[in-house]
Amino acid sequence: MSIKHKLLAALGIVVVALLVFAIYAWYGNPSDKPISATTGTDPELVEAETRWIPSVSLAEPAGWGANDAPVAGEGLRVTRFAAGLDHPRTMLALPNGDILVAETNGPPQEGGGITGFFKRLFMDRVGAGVPSPDRIMLLRDSDGDGQADQRSTFRSEDLSSPSGMAYGEGRLYIANHDAVLAFDFEPGPASLTGEPEKLMDLPGGGDHWMRALLLSPDNGKLYVAVGSATNIADSGLEAEQGRAAIWEIDTATGQRRQFAGGLRNPNAMAWNPSTEELWTVVNERDMIGPDLVPDYLTNVPVGAQYGWPWIYWKDQYDDRVDLPMPLYMNEYVRRPEYALGAHTAPLGMLFSTGGNRMGTSFGNGAFIARHGSWNRKPPSGYDVIFVPFDANGNPQDGVKQVLTGFLTDDGGEARGRPVWLAWDGQGGLLVSDDTAGIIWRVIAPGAEASEGPAPVEVDSMPPVKNLQGDPNAQFKGSLEDDYATY
Repeated sequence: MSIKHKLLAALGIVVVALLVFAIYAWYGNPSDKPISATTGTDPELVEAETRWIPSVSLAEPAGWGANDAPVAGEGLRVTRFAAGLDHPRTMLALPNGDILVAETNGPPQEGGGITGFFKRLFMDRVGAGVPSPDRIMLLRDSDGDGQADQRSTFRSEDLSSPSGMAYGEGRLYIANHDAVLAFDFEPGPASLTGEPEKLMDLPGGGDHWMRALLLSPDNGKLYVAVGSATNIADSGLEAEQGRAAIWEIDTATGQRRQFAGGLRNPNAMAWNPSTEELWTVVNERDMIGPDLVPDYLTNVPVGAQYGWPWIYWKDQYDDRVDLPMPLYMNEYVRRPEYALGAHTAPLGMLFSTGGNRMGTSFGNGAFIARHGSWNRKPPSGYDVIFVPFDANGNPQDGVKQVLTGFLTDDGGEARGRPVWLAWDGQGGLLVSDDTAGIIWRVIAPGAEASEGPAPVEVDSMPPVKNLQGDPNAQFKGSLEDDYATY
């Protein structure tokens, strides 16, 4: 056989392999379960089905008509706060009511080959393959009518795929994909000037490039959420150093420590107003079926470990991972508090706090923006939901819809995709829509400003002032028939 024929034969094999890949990815492995099966306090965890080829369900961006909008939940109304933005993702409400919006996208992806080819193809199809604008915009509603009537470029220098933002005590913190920056700033100006201080280098890029920020209530600590570089540490543990974790930075000294780990892709963080606990939303792993693994909402105590990449949902082992697991880690992996559905991709999260005007039905709980799946049939997410909480600060079953209608009826196109959440100065819920370039505003017409949930107050256990019994009793024993008895 000539060299030409060999090359043609090899090319034919590659083409056939690509066709098989594409056909399976497009048509294979649909779910027969509603997304509610993997949502709530006790999600169904089905048997894992290892898939080397993902099932793909890519909703192409279609945009919104001039008079179109998402469907608001019962008792709510949705309007446009701002439009014409360039891939708006994260937002930050400043104390004076100004809204900062990061126009951003991931840094250029490294890696070639078939995997890199399909990754770029998928991202382009859903409108996520555009270059990052690397810009923060300031939106101002000067007359309080629920629409931004002023906008300006707040900052474009020193930004590289910016996402997380936080403000406190004259300091504005911005997270690029590879570093946390701090600026001296007081709200009021329409632009940010001056040179930044770098607080911390971050592992850059990766499949999960967003870096959410949250200040502690006393502004003394800054929390940074860093997602994994790959699905299940596919490139080894060295490539995941510093990732799949939440970091804590002392804002006065710059000292930092890992606050929690094993979180595959943590995104928005917020303080539970009832318990003052740190909570976050997490995107779990892919490629083991359309109903695994449920993404989740959870509290994050200091030192918490959630198991990635070896374990998910406390006691479910991922047999694909053959990397050495830390000794006894399986004994202290925590179970997440609340499932948000498999592959729904929760990104934004915000608690119902005092001053919001969403009505009494949304008085105690968490609002969550689910960006939407790319690898589940039928697609999941593409909405904003509300998870109710009880008086003790715990999530309850019974998700409420806040915004739907982002997908067309057949699921083939996406009019938009919700990303981040923030409160505006009048108590309206702002929702960024990255593919449509819109900031939506949700409010309950006629609702009074909420008082917010009451803090949880519990009595401490009484102190033990005296030893009970003989403290040496536990050390007394004897040998009987070669066994020690106590």
